[in-house]
Amino acid sequence: MATIAPTLAMAFNVSLAVQFAGPAAPLAFVIGTVLVLIVGLSFIAWSRRVAHAGSAYAYITQAFGKRWGFIAGWALLLTYLTYGAGTSALVGNFIEAAARTSGLEGPSLWMSVSVAATVCATFLARRNMRLAGRLMLTMEGLSLLAVTVLSIVIIAKISALHSLSARPFTPSPAYHGWAGVGYALVFAVLSFGGFEAAATLGEETNNPHRNIPFAILGTLLLAGMLYVVISYAQVIGFGLQNADALAKDAAPLDTLAVRYTSRSFAVVLDLAAALGGFSCVLGALSAAGRMLYALGRAGLAPNRDKRGTLERAILICGAACLLCLLVWAPHAGPRAYYGALGTVGTLALILVYMGVAWAQAKEAATRRRGVGCAVGLAGALLLVWPLYNSVYPVPAYPDNLWPLLLLGWLACGGLLLRLRPELARRKLPEMEQPENDQFDVA
Repeated sequence: MATIAPTLAMAFNVSLAVQFAGPAAPLAFVIGTVLVLIVGLSFIAWSRRVAHAGSAYAYITQAFGKRWGFIAGWALLLTYLTYGAGTSALVGNFIEAAARTSGLEGPSLWMSVSVAATVCATFLARRNMRLAGRLMLTMEGLSLLAVTVLSIVIIAKISALHSLSARPFTPSPAYHGWAGVGYALVFAVLSFGGFEAAATLGEETNNPHRNIPFAILGTLLLAGMLYVVISYAQVIGFGLQNADALAKDAAPLDTLAVRYTSRSFAVVLDLAAALGGFSCVLGALSAAGRMLYALGRAGLAPNRDKRGTLERAILICGAACLLCLLVWAPHAGPRAYYGALGTVGTLALILVYMGVAWAQAKEAATRRRGVGCAVGLAGALLLVWPLYNSVYPVPAYPDNLWPLLLLGWLACGGLLLRLRPELARRKLPEMEQPENDQFDVA
């Protein structure tokens, strides 16, 4: 839940979905939840058989070999790094917004807070996964509570005036009907990006073959339910005839908080969003460190003591996120910086999801399990739509550069395979215990 950051998704993605589907944006989130659940079934099936810090890297390795497995792990590493680095800027952005609303504003406050968030998240992820897990649960819980309370207030106040409308769950002719819903589906699906992050704790979780599938399924169901309710509240909160206003609003949750509660609650909402953003940074760095640890153990780095190697991997990932923040973010601004990195990470993630779904189809076909094979094929084919819509029509500059950046990263992964052939030869390491403080998600 921390890695997909539902609060941040609802703060940005609903207005983006409304641009294309109009008041039918909640319908896109209903369909998106179903589609992502189909993809998630492939991860659930694999995590019931394989417990590995590399998650998708291990799954695809078993199905297609070590070369493709390494490329998948390398792509997923990029996703977690970009999510961590990009979201750190939003932590500062929301703190600055809360300070500005309260009349307390300092020079470049967002940048200072973002740097502090990255450093603190690196320290926590490196020291104790049990503590980090509890912090993520608490912070994301508080963040979601604030947004859910606002949504309930909006729905309650509107239902007291007149009956609630079901129009948000039917296509809008003014927004190209089902075609508009289909394009909005891209943002609905991307709101779930990172749902598989729990699988990177496969070697540190008690009873992983039960608890990791439970965590993934629970995340998808809970997030999907919240997305539908909160997107519905935003649409009816602005008014069914005011979809354009919602689509153009840069901070729709703040606008609704002021309109239906108070300016003070808008400050609370910004602080809650900052907490959710920090939990995302912490979750992304934890996952990135474990992915780098798994790739290093496979031959990317020299073998050393297990715990020390994991801590160094997390430290390297934190340093990379901090460097990116310091070099890029000041010039782009927090929102544009987050959007650029989020796009790159999500494109990589879609490719990995497709790979895991194909791997599940192949594994199920080998075991002669028709339902499992059909689910894997469906997941892979369904992901073609958001991938296609993410790159075509070709976005305007500089957004057209992000797919090229991803291709460059994948080319570097291919170069590493040539420079270190042992990455394609070494046996996939068996399940190990890199830390003593096991984290039971149940």
